[in-house]
Amino acid sequence: MRIGFSSNHLADENGNPTGGSTQGTGFTIAWQHGPLGRGADHLEPNGAFVEDVIDAALDRIRYMTEANGGRFDCPENRQALRHLEQALEALDSRTRRRESAGVEGTHAAEV
Repeated sequence: MRIGFSSNHLADENGNPTGGSTQGTGFTIAWQHGPLGRGADHLEPNGAFVEDVIDAALDRIRYMTEANGGRFDCPENRQALRHLEQALEALDSRTRRRESAGVEGTHAAEV
């Protein structure tokens, strides 16, 4: 079931994503505002990352499939878990590639 949400995405003067928020019934997400930087310029996170939101959805679906002795386990829930896990794998792969290129934590493109 979907009941909808609204988002306000922000960008810097160069058009790079810098944060924003998404809210719907029962949830509000304040997105990470700007890159974290690297080395001595590394900042602490100030908002949510997409990966953590996907992890939270995974956690909820896993709970639902295991609750009450697995009564709510079904092929669709297992498929949703697989797809969300694949999404995390893809995003983690991107992070590793950007780390290897020395540009993770910045808006720099890979060379």
